Amino acid sequence: MKKISIIIFVLTFTYSAKAQELSTSQDSIGVFYDKLFSVMKKEYLYKEEVNWKEIEPKIRENLTPYSDFQSSLQEITTLFDFAKADHSAVYYKDDRFSGTPDGPTEKDFSDQWLKKFATQPVFEVKVLDHQFGYILMPGMRSEKNIHEQSQLMYDEINKIKSSENLKGWIIDLRFNTGGDIWPMLLPLYDFLGNNVVWGEMDIHKNQINKIKLKKGKYKSNSKTVSYINPKGELLDHTKVAVITNIATGSSGEITALAFKGRENTIFIGEKTNGKTTTNYRRNLPFGAYMTLTMGYDCDRNEKFYEYIIPDIHIVKQDNFENLLLDKNIQEAIKFISITE
Repeated sequence: MKKISIIIFVLTFTYSAKAQELSTSQDSIGVFYDKLFSVMKKEYLYKEEVNWKEIEPKIRENLTPYSDFQSSLQEITTLFDFAKADHSAVYYKDDRFSGTPDGPTEKDFSDQWLKKFATQPVFEVKVLDHQFGYILMPGMRSEKNIHEQSQLMYDEINKIKSSENLKGWIIDLRFNTGGDIWPMLLPLYDFLGNNVVWGEMDIHKNQINKIKLKKGKYKSNSKTVSYINPKGELLDHTKVAVITNIATGSSGEITALAFKGRENTIFIGEKTNGKTTTNYRRNLPFGAYMTLTMGYDCDRNEKFYEYIIPDIHIVKQDNFENLLLDKNIQEAIKFISITE
């Protein structure tokens, strides 16, 4: 047994040493881009529209001067720009590599929004004017235990739901730039109820995936991804105002999409960022990974939106120091307060 253990140790050490050597040599550049091209040519949503015979030799030629793997990742921008992969990205260690940014700049936002954004907003739930529930749902990544992460936020909402007699709710997505959708939608289960809430379509706009919430479970094509333990009555008929702006993107847009087709719902603010495509994680060599665009997002009625356009259009009239002076909030309160 001792001899076998020594052999295993030697083999493991040798393999690790070779892997480490590879990850710091010129050979690693070829290994990495071989895998990157392979994944994109097989699974990228717009793969048939990319002239791979033109772009791949160009990228290979551009890679020649690089002496190490990490610096070669700059060429991802060239690849993604050519492939129009503006919703995809590669992550390595603490760095993110994507196409050339073409989104909004600081001048497109109010001073109030920029000031709040600089604080890295986190999830908030509170009551405004003793009558209206307010939820700030920012972009976020899922933690190791999606259930626990989602349950904590759900419980905060439920605490207010069960202790206050509110006229309606405001869901603020102005800082939701994307991330993982599960911990965004699960806490909002009471508002969405037991319904299909969004879906995914292929390049031909045929639906290939239905996402449903059922009894607190998040189901993707009938497979349970995660869940919360719901408490009390649903709020799926309660008035809800969803606030968006041009920073609302990716999973933030899916969160808004989930409310499309819901009764007693209004959309207020600005059109969203326009990243209404579905991304999946794909692992790459040396601990890198990518988020790759592989489908279109659609609402519960199988409708695709390039952008989500609000019912009431409001630009740069934010007030996060006093939400009751925020024009978006004021319009939300008007909607909720109307008695039919």
